[in-house]
Amino acid sequence: MGDYLYELRIISDFAAAHNLRNFRGKCEALHGHNWKVEVVLRGTELNESGVLIDFAEVKQATKQLLSEVDHLYLNDLPFFREHNPSSENIARYLFDRLAAKLNSDGRWMYQVSAWESADACATVMKRE
Repeated sequence: MGDYLYELRIISDFAAAHNLRNFRGKCEALHGHNWKVEVVLRGTELNESGVLIDFAEVKQATKQLLSEVDHLYLNDLPFFREHNPSSENIARYLFDRLAAKLNSDGRWMYQVSAWESADACATVMKRE
């Protein structure tokens, strides 16, 4: 393990509709957001090029995943039939899918934040 901890962050976005079940508030009604997504990886080992991972690789994996939810009704997706499509669960869904693609020896998904507005987000990270 190296002496340093490196952190890489990218920001992307998507638009989608959803409604929260059992919420007892305005968000139980169908509504949408222009979500901002922050993806953060951490690691201790740089590759032969001196980078943790190419930003383009992280952006491409994120773009591909977000294309699967962009302009959709999230409640119709299998994961969100079982889990309420809250900001917390959206961040968790994205975290797990991206970790499966991007984690490797010396590099791991650290956190994903799902911003539903300019002043409200939920962040998920694995407990250590």
